[in-house]
Amino acid sequence: MTQARRIVVKVGSSSLTTASGGLDADRVDALVDVLAKAHGGGEKEIVLVSSGAIAAGLAPLGLARRPKDLARQQAAASVGQGLLVARYTASFARYGVRVGQVLLTTDDTSRRAHYRNAYRTLDQLLAMGALPVVNENDTVATDEIRFGDNDRLAALVAHLVRADLLVLLSDVDGLYDGDPARPGTSRIDEVHGPADIAHVQIGSAGKAGVGTGGMVTKVEAARIAAAAGVPVVLTSAARGADALAGRPTGTFFHATGRRSADRLLWLAHASTPQGALVLDEGAVEAVVQGRKSLLPAGIAAVEGEFSAGDPVELRDTAGHPVARGLVTFDARELPRLLGRSTRELARELGPEYEREVVHRDDLVVLRP
Repeated sequence: MTQARRIVVKVGSSSLTTASGGLDADRVDALVDVLAKAHGGGEKEIVLVSSGAIAAGLAPLGLARRPKDLARQQAAASVGQGLLVARYTASFARYGVRVGQVLLTTDDTSRRAHYRNAYRTLDQLLAMGALPVVNENDTVATDEIRFGDNDRLAALVAHLVRADLLVLLSDVDGLYDGDPARPGTSRIDEVHGPADIAHVQIGSAGKAGVGTGGMVTKVEAARIAAAAGVPVVLTSAARGADALAGRPTGTFFHATGRRSADRLLWLAHASTPQGALVLDEGAVEAVVQGRKSLLPAGIAAVEGEFSAGDPVELRDTAGHPVARGLVTFDARELPRLLGRSTRELARELGPEYEREVVHRDDLVVLRP
């Protein structure tokens, strides 16, 4: 932890706002004090994944609680995002630190060109000494292209920027083996793998009603990051300084895997399939065991409406998901191609049809 140079820090809405909505300037300033000290003139590179846009927009719009419908959430985000970034900009300016806003949707990160653009922007901001503030683009994100929570977004950003450490700041100082409010529960200091916490009953979102997460999403985010080779510290916002200084605090999730090809992590955890392709047994074996591309000859059926470039689920004949990938054909084009070789299709329909339906570089296996 003390040697980590590039660190992603995620903070939730409840650590930045009041329960009734609206930014708490003192809380924001306290967080910035910690981050600016860690930033320390460029000694560490910090990427902040910040919730709070919707929560910050509640009070100005006269909303008592976070709305459930997407349209009003987007309206609140539109008002709140400007307030949130303005507050960060002013607060970090006290330390001479420049802030850059980066808003993402899953569409920006599962498609190859968009993914490269997101990486280049973040990397260049860090190279120029700025501190990126990342949030989901709630103003335009639809249900189909939402990350769903910023804990998962933070895990994926940590992988995207090749971070050395992910720090998840919450209103609880770590993962407990039960309800922290009940006597007899204790904090789990280290997690070496999923088996260490298989017995733990994990709670959901808090009572404030301003966020979407909870301990469930934080543990899932820690699992994603750790499996991608990024260690994670889960602690409270009040203990953020300890986490960034490498002092023992909260729950430490050890890295359990190595980095995979960049976009594949996003494809597995951030994309929403727009349809499905049913594979015959031979195609399942080729994709899962052989790590091959999916060809038209191995597809038995097409489900849903999707366009070329969309993520789709690959299923076996029993309906079990085996992989996910970016399709190269529209749904309406595929039925006449099924079960036929690419060579035959090229002869009959033209050379542009001599291609994979899902290329292996755009495919992630979901089961061994």
